[in-house]
Amino acid sequence: MTRGELAAATGCNIETIRYYEQIGLLPPRPRSRGGHRLYGDDLRKRLGFIRRSRELGFTLEETRGLLGLVDGGAYTCAQVEALAREHLREIQRKISDLRKLKRVLEEMASQCGGETLPSCPIIDALFEPGPRLTAQYAAARS
Repeated sequence: MTRGELAAATGCNIETIRYYEQIGLLPPRPRSRGGHRLYGDDLRKRLGFIRRSRELGFTLEETRGLLGLVDGGAYTCAQVEALAREHLREIQRKISDLRKLKRVLEEMASQCGGETLPSCPIIDALFEPGPRLTAQYAAARS
């Protein structure tokens, strides 16, 4: 199948497929007589793996690591589990940080009276140098 057909079959953008080829997540493909790259079911399956990994929040480098294990064929479930658990820890850190940022934004929003004046404590806080917001964020982290 052509790149366009692969895109249609997987719901992946053609430019994304091209990018994955450029960065080596998808291997170079042979070409037809007309110069079109040819993709088989193996590449459709690989692209599905990449897309699902990305949907789960794995970075491109983490996805590359997973594919490296698969490509080598000598991976163990324990290796994959270790990568998944590290990714899970990173997600938990992000969730924690997002909760803290939420509290800071809620505090900023609570200082706003919702008036129709062009003065707003949220905008004022965003224009202020970092220390005030950093201090609010640090306090929320505690």
